[in-house]
Amino acid sequence: MTTRSLSHSTDSATNSAIDSATDLPALAGELRVAVGKLVRRVRGQAQAGDFTSSQKSVIVHLDRSGPATVSELARAESVKPQSMRITVAGLEALGVVEGEADPDDGRKTLIKLTSAFRRKLHASRAAKEDWLVQALQAQLSAKERAALADAVKLLQRLADF
Repeated sequence: MTTRSLSHSTDSATNSAIDSATDLPALAGELRVAVGKLVRRVRGQAQAGDFTSSQKSVIVHLDRSGPATVSELARAESVKPQSMRITVAGLEALGVVEGEADPDDGRKTLIKLTSAFRRKLHASRAAKEDWLVQALQAQLSAKERAALADAVKLLQRLADF
């Protein structure tokens, strides 16, 4: 690509961003498409297994928050405890989670990620992050990476809405 065509491409992208800043529906659509494509590209870098969205939610919850009872998981995911029991049973059968007695109340069972699965999960995340680091280095200038760092803060705010 020549400098002239690169400049034109950048100018076009800038004009598109400016137009989208005032046209919120267009901005929302462009954001949805761009984030969706990026998520698919990152997911394609490593496979942790074929999990349902419910199972993925439980895995993320346990990884971030630590062991929890089935009732706590159900509340966190806004589902009935019976549905969560089915999800947890599926994860147990795959060797992803295991139960242990609650040290504070032996009548309760705490569900946690198995050590073996936690290692796989972290290896999968590392592979995805390695790909993303390479993409950031290859595709973005230092100035663009700084702008992206600012944009990440905005995306986090949107995600927390």
